Amino acid sequence: MVFMKWYDRLEKLIGYDEVNLLKEKRVLILGIGGVGGYACESLVRSGIGHIYIIDYDKIDITNINRQVIALHSTIGLYKVDVMKERMLDINPSLDIRISKEFIDENNLKTQLSNIDFVVDACDTLKTKLELIKLCKKLNIPFISCMGTGNKMDPSRLKIMDIRKTSYDPLAKLVRKFVKEEKINGKVMVVCSDEEKYVSHTSIIPSNSFVPATAGLLLASYVIRELIK
Repeated sequence: MVFMKWYDRLEKLIGYDEVNLLKEKRVLILGIGGVGGYACESLVRSGIGHIYIIDYDKIDITNINRQVIALHSTIGLYKVDVMKERMLDINPSLDIRISKEFIDENNLKTQLSNIDFVVDACDTLKTKLELIKLCKKLNIPFISCMGTGNKMDPSRLKIMDIRKTSYDPLAKLVRKFVKEEKINGKVMVVCSDEEKYVSHTSIIPSNSFVPATAGLLLASYVIRELIK
């Protein structure tokens, strides 16, 4: 029987040199929730060799409907701890670093040292805006996710420049910030053009398929950008 590498199918798709290139890349993922968890897993399964994940939160029972690491057996555990164990089970050779810090403008810059690509899947607007500003200033490639709550149609998610977004309240705030800060060049995001779904609660509702799709789109953009 011929020995098969776990990434053999990927190598057949993108090539030997590209797989080796991805093994050397360092990707930071900010937020390991419904979006970031799927982005992280897809990036690891795609051969990224160095992953840095940041999330201060613990898994809650309400996460089970949409987060890949949320199970009844993981309730109460730190998200980054559970994700680290899961990712090492996928790729035992993975270099994975974790942080339980709450990230804001005071400590964000120190997290970006020696990073090849940033995936923003955080929920905190102020942190999201500061990350965009800092990545542009430092010329670090990144992609940011807009809102995935209160959506029902994952096919309406697209990868686009923030200036082309519509309907999304979070994207509207980011567009305003980008304009006011006079940020030049594209600010790539994953965003839905679906109008707000009619919900029956003041809490932002969610499902399993829209955040997951957004996470996979984030990962696909990172991989395609790194090997192009």
